[in-house]
Amino acid sequence: MLKEIFSAGAKSIFSILVITFLTSCAGTVSLEQMRKETENFQLPKTPDEKSAIVYVVRPSMVGTIVRFNVFLDDKEYSSEMGYNRGAQYIYFKVTPGQHRIFSKAENWDEIGIDAQAGRTYFIQQFSKMGIIMARNSLSQTTEDQGKYFVKESKPGTIYKTEK
Repeated sequence: MLKEIFSAGAKSIFSILVITFLTSCAGTVSLEQMRKETENFQLPKTPDEKSAIVYVVRPSMVGTIVRFNVFLDDKEYSSEMGYNRGAQYIYFKVTPGQHRIFSKAENWDEIGIDAQAGRTYFIQQFSKMGIIMARNSLSQTTEDQGKYFVKESKPGTIYKTEK
C-alpha cells in the first residue's frame, strides 16, 4: 500500500510540498543585515557614464527547474538577454531612456524603467505555482536588496550584455 501512496506522482507532489514548506519557513534577512553583508561587495558589472546597468535577480529556489527568460524592449528572440533559474541573476547594459523588461515562464510579465546613465537598476523575478509549470512576476527592488540578492546568487545564463 505504501508503494501505491508514494507512486511517482505522489513523490513529486510530496517533494513540492516539502520545498514549499522549507522555503516559507526560512528566515528573512533584515535590510540592516543586507547592508552590513554587502558594504564591501562589488557588483560584477557597474555602469559607465553613458549607460545604465540592469540586474534581473531571481533569489528564490522555488520552481528552480523552470527557466525565466529575460527580454529587453520586446518579446522577439533577438531581444533575449538571457535567463535565470533559482538563485541566479543576469545583467545587461541599457541606454538612457524608457525601457521594458519582459520575463517569460508559463506566463509573460513586464516592467518599465526610465534608465539614467550611471545608475544601476535591480528587477526581482518572483516564482509562483502555475498550471503546467512555474509562473513569474517582476518588481523593481531597492539597491540594498538587489546587491544582497546578487551576492547570494550565482550568475544565470547571459546571452548578451547589451542589445
